[in-house]
Amino acid sequence: MNVKLESSWKAALSKEFSKRYFNELTNFVRHSYQKTKVYPPANLIFNALDSCPLTKISVVILGQDPYHGPGQAHGLSFSVPDGISHPPSLVNIFKELITDVGKVYPKNGSLNSWSSQGVLLLNATLTVAANQAGSHQNKGWEIFTDAIIDVISTQRKNVVFMLWGNYAKKKGKRINRDCHLVLESGHPSPLSANRGLWFGNRHFSQANSYLISKGKLPIDW
Repeated sequence: MNVKLESSWKAALSKEFSKRYFNELTNFVRHSYQKTKVYPPANLIFNALDSCPLTKISVVILGQDPYHGPGQAHGLSFSVPDGISHPPSLVNIFKELITDVGKVYPKNGSLNSWSSQGVLLLNATLTVAANQAGSHQNKGWEIFTDAIIDVISTQRKNVVFMLWGNYAKKKGKRINRDCHLVLESGHPSPLSANRGLWFGNRHFSQANSYLISKGKLPIDW
């Protein structure tokens, strides 16, 4: 199957495209876009990979589903396009940035600048039906994103994985922790953050300290 994808990812994931699950997933996704409203726009399904080549990855931030409200999802976990109101999880991410690294609260909710620096903003499921959280889970996306994690874990070294919430932590069991830094905390959603499981995790400063210790450039969060 010919999948349009950034070249380093296309080469690394080529075996996945011929597997039965991926063919079934492709058929499901194509049918869904034809019959219902699905996010993100079809041309941005692989935006996380296209925006952050495998060879450039320094950090992985793992989300669960794309946002399922109008205009929010654009293929990067936790990010929204310019001009879109910040969802509660993103608000809490920015609040943690303020206390952790002294960042001024951003007016813009797009995290494209992170991607361009080597931060892979990956959701476990890459599509979702409008207003139906979790609607495209267990259709094959999780297998595909597990393969992405496996590729990073085995082909790259000294990557920082930020695992926020139990769902991300389960996916993180695949990571070789002898070769990478894994940072875990509660999810930035209000339900978790307000119970003391998110704020104060200092993941952003920890990530930069680690990258610098390995001779890599820190991220300008």
